[in-house]
Amino acid sequence: MHITVINPNTTRAMTDMIGSCARGVAGPGTRISAVNPSMGPASIESHYDEALSVPGLLHEIAEGERAGSDGYVIACFGDPGLDAARELAGGPVVGIAEAAMHAATLVGRSFSVVTSLSRTVGRAHDLVRHYGFADRCVGVYACDIPVLALDDPSTGAARVIIELCRQTVERDKADSIVLGCAGMADLCSYISQEVGVPVIDGVSAATKLVESLVTLGYSTSRRDEFARPLPKAYVGGLSAFELVD
Repeated sequence: MHITVINPNTTRAMTDMIGSCARGVAGPGTRISAVNPSMGPASIESHYDEALSVPGLLHEIAEGERAGSDGYVIACFGDPGLDAARELAGGPVVGIAEAAMHAATLVGRSFSVVTSLSRTVGRAHDLVRHYGFADRCVGVYACDIPVLALDDPSTGAARVIIELCRQTVERDKADSIVLGCAGMADLCSYISQEVGVPVIDGVSAATKLVESLVTLGYSTSRRDEFARPLPKAYVGGLSAFELVD
């Protein structure tokens, strides 16, 4: 089985960390390709960043199709371009926010999200509602550390995130914590040991979900909305994205 894990930003060091986390949970015989676009933002921390990450993401989906990938993980908590990617990919596509929230509901009654910057809190709430978990999510909190600084020892990111997790467990009675950024993936086990409740990394959860869907022979329905997009002219800088029959 070949699963492509796509970091929609262009920072290779973050892609390597994400790939390592995915490989750490993948089963025997599953090959993980961790990739990122060559165009787009260095990190995704705004609606603008998210919108401009999608063309590069879709290019990586097309590349994965040519390479024979069986399924895809979109490794950004905003789940950017998820619906468009499902239209293009032959196999299942899972976003890390959707995967993590589903996993959280299987291990407890309630969960909280701990994310990066406060400006992304609204987007996290939007996704909670979109995926149907508004009655299970008891809070969304930001550590206010930029994505690319999460692995910088000088920021003390792990301690800040642990304290936020402790607060929501004590104050909101959260049964589990969803980490709201792919850049936190490698902190998952450590935070869980410190806080004492399940701490869910969407990269790992999405990898196992894609693996399971491929094993079961399930992929995106082509009945209507997620059928391949109709061919039409694309002009200017997007001409390379034009689809043909």
